[in-house]
Amino acid sequence: MSKRPSPISATVDFEADGVQHGFLKLPISNDESAWGAVMIPVTVVKNGDGPTALLTGGNHGDEYEGITALMKLTSSLEAGDVRGRVIIVPMMNVPAAMAGRRTSPMDGGNLNRSFPGDPDGTVTEKIADYFTRVMVPMCDVVLDLHSGGRTLDIIPFGASHVLDNPDQQRQALEGAKAFGAPYAMMMFELDAAALFDTAVESQGKVFVATELGGGGTSTPESLAITERGVRNFLIQFGLVQGQVEMPAEPQVYLDMPDASCYVQSEHSGLLELTLALGDAVQEGQVIARVYDMTRSGTPPVEYRAERSGILAARRFPAQVNMGDTIAVIAEVVDSLG
Repeated sequence: MSKRPSPISATVDFEADGVQHGFLKLPISNDESAWGAVMIPVTVVKNGDGPTALLTGGNHGDEYEGITALMKLTSSLEAGDVRGRVIIVPMMNVPAAMAGRRTSPMDGGNLNRSFPGDPDGTVTEKIADYFTRVMVPMCDVVLDLHSGGRTLDIIPFGASHVLDNPDQQRQALEGAKAFGAPYAMMMFELDAAALFDTAVESQGKVFVATELGGGGTSTPESLAITERGVRNFLIQFGLVQGQVEMPAEPQVYLDMPDASCYVQSEHSGLLELTLALGDAVQEGQVIARVYDMTRSGTPPVEYRAERSGILAARRFPAQVNMGDTIAVIAEVVDSLG
């Protein structure tokens, strides 16, 4: 059964040369605005024929590295810099970004768990549907900038996934490496079916994801990595001239082969991590302790690593609940792909 056209409309002409700043407008009606709209900022920079890159941030509203880097890019990228078309959406989930939350305050929706979306669904599902059926078909390559948000801190890496199409996987992996973060990863997702990643990859497009810090903030270092990575991505896929700039130290390759890389808490309490981000991990090593906060004199529950590697991600808040991911362990490998 075919879906109706998306209710979202664009105030920019995606086919026009030059630089345009506008909005993706989603009509809403609520107590604050009877005939209102969710206004998603979008910038289009086009210069003749060539590939199209879609650059997205704010898929989760509390992940600021990508939002900030893309907001800066919208003010600096000129048509003469580009061959082809660059579409920049700094905040895919504007309601979440404005609220400083991972999910939308309008419907509780997690945009990156809402694809392919629904034009007759919630606000979040309508946004997902527009990107799936309108934005992605326009593009050749997609860079989706993520970080850990308020609840995670993650080493900076570019990532791709194992795909059925070898050429598509090769190009994505090359893009993840060329992003130029200190780490590049072949990433395993816990539930990929409703991700933006899958919506893009299922259309045969090249998709590169990132994780670039977290803690609900950004730093000069994380922003420098992000901004360099965005430029590297555009160079890698032929939209901007220049040379890809890699980190001063050799890039470390990481693999996440399965779900055992994720360490999730089976207890609630106060979290003590015994390792810092990027530290080496040995199988069987105590990596975390969770203390019962309801009474004193109670020994903590210890969590041990099920594999060796490095600590690629950690829970940021010290309080932890059952089911929270407290650590992610990735294997260091000699090569990827």
